[in-house]
Amino acid sequence: MAQVEKRGGLLRKSSASKKPLKEKVVLMYDEIFMTEDPSKCSPRFWEELFLMKVNLEYLEGKLESLDGEELMKIKDNINCLFQHCIQALGEEHPIRVVNALQTLCALIRGVHQKNKSTSGFDIINMLMGFDKAELCMKNLMESLDSLLCAEGSESLKSLCLKLLLCLVTVTDNISQNTILEYVMINSIFEAILQILSHPPSRREHGYDAVVLLALLVNYRKYESVNPYIVKLSIVDDEATLNGMGLVIAQALSEYNRQYKDKEEEHQSGFFSALTNMVGSMFIADAHEKISVQTNEAILLALYEAVHLNRNFITVLAQSHPEMGLVTTPVSPAPTTPATPLGTTPPSSDVISSVELPLDADVQTSNLLITFLKYSSIVMQDTKDEHRLHSGKLCLIILTCIAEDQYANAFLHDDNMNFRVNLHRMPMRHRKKAADKNLPCRPLVCAVLDLMVEFIVTHMMKEFPMDLYVRCIQVVHKLLCYQKKCRVRLHYTWRELWSALINLLKFLMSNETVLLAKHNIFTLALMIVNLFNMFITYGDTFLPTPSSYDELYYEIIRMHQSFDNLYSMVLRLSTNAGQWKEAASKVTHALVNISSQVTFKGLECSLLIKNRSLLGVLS
Repeated sequence: MAQVEKRGGLLRKSSASKKPLKEKVVLMYDEIFMTEDPSKCSPRFWEELFLMKVNLEYLEGKLESLDGEELMKIKDNINCLFQHCIQALGEEHPIRVVNALQTLCALIRGVHQKNKSTSGFDIINMLMGFDKAELCMKNLMESLDSLLCAEGSESLKSLCLKLLLCLVTVTDNISQNTILEYVMINSIFEAILQILSHPPSRREHGYDAVVLLALLVNYRKYESVNPYIVKLSIVDDEATLNGMGLVIAQALSEYNRQYKDKEEEHQSGFFSALTNMVGSMFIADAHEKISVQTNEAILLALYEAVHLNRNFITVLAQSHPEMGLVTTPVSPAPTTPATPLGTTPPSSDVISSVELPLDADVQTSNLLITFLKYSSIVMQDTKDEHRLHSGKLCLIILTCIAEDQYANAFLHDDNMNFRVNLHRMPMRHRKKAADKNLPCRPLVCAVLDLMVEFIVTHMMKEFPMDLYVRCIQVVHKLLCYQKKCRVRLHYTWRELWSALINLLKFLMSNETVLLAKHNIFTLALMIVNLFNMFITYGDTFLPTPSSYDELYYEIIRMHQSFDNLYSMVLRLSTNAGQWKEAASKVTHALVNISSQVTFKGLECSLLIKNRSLLGVLS
């Protein structure tokens, strides 16, 4: 017997004597794509349709094959299909509900894909009709809300979330998705929170729920009142916030684990043998091949949680609450349309399992540590535009954390010490630090280490100016807290000072090239102001008097760099060019450093002379 083929809706290949057979559901789709109402000849047409297994490939392909005019001719049938899908969601028979959800996904995505190249019709009118849109969407959102909140099939809940993600992500710019106006009016916020607060549901659907919430929060957030923003900002339920934090931590941990596995595989493979034989000249190129897809969707969720909800800050420092629990397997969800771009979740075994194993030398972990490790990986390579944006988002999140009073309190708490193994970019002039040698320190030390690491590893031709500005801002906000609260942090400040001075030297060495693209004086001013802060207020937050001596030693030792910077900004501030005002600000800011260099230089000279005189007298 000839092999049965179901591709494209065909049950078997055509031959000279027999016509090709098609699935019944495909034949019913063909009737929908006719201009006449398919239920005229078959009154039970819609009831039978949702008992048939959905052929997503055929339905979406059929929509794609039509041009704008052809699609408009069958608008009434598409409207009818959409409305009957919504009606089927209220059926008790789960097969009808599953098929209706999948059909809605195919319809929404298929019509939007067609509209990308043809702007001759309105999406809402094509799917529902203007006169019935409000009622249709109200019924749809109420049905989805009921399914998500009910103690029913986890597979159905998964399909509901997939449909909502499909609805939200069909346009490149979420704020241009006019259907979301109805999602704003008919909120599903409480349903999302219920999923996150209930451990079994969270393990199954937490990732999709968190990503969906992050996307809905970003709908026209600067243009109108977004109810999801308002509601997220006032959530204070501990179980819900902890659930959200756990989902984010698991997704970031999965990325960290994948990267570590690839790194270990890479080090034990061909390139490791090659670099051992030839040397380290190819180490940077070899490292670039270690690539794991970043997760901007979960980063966006973390940003919105930290930015909007002050109560979420407490979640950052809490250890993962479900460590060591074993979950029971669940039945797989029915086949659904592909997950929307940029929302790819971690593997199911990670989401439904325990928190990933911690490093052997680390006693506990939390969301902030996981995020810092993730950031240290993502921020290594900013040459790729995709990773550049991801690194920028990481720095924005760190800025929000550094601005928060409570976050600073636990960042600087001496009683909360952790060993954080940040990833460091391989460089020719330094060896990779052994993880076991890392000391247990307050978390702010890891943040400062991450900022120093970024400063010293990104002085390159394609200078990431925006990232550098944000990096220095994070350092400045941390220092402001230490100054205000008189926190004497035991940190190797010399590494930060050296990194900042080397950055100034880089800006001066590449003045012509950088000024063609960036206002480097903004960054130079921020760096100079950091040194002014250390000079003026260092006695309130530097740990020991010897630290203060090291500061002046470093400034005097590198005084030539500050002199050269002063000469450069003085030259540009006296010319009537576009940089006159910006350079003048740096000139004024350098006065303090110049006076300190002169004063300390004279002090050292007098000390040397006095010692010489004492030697002669003795």
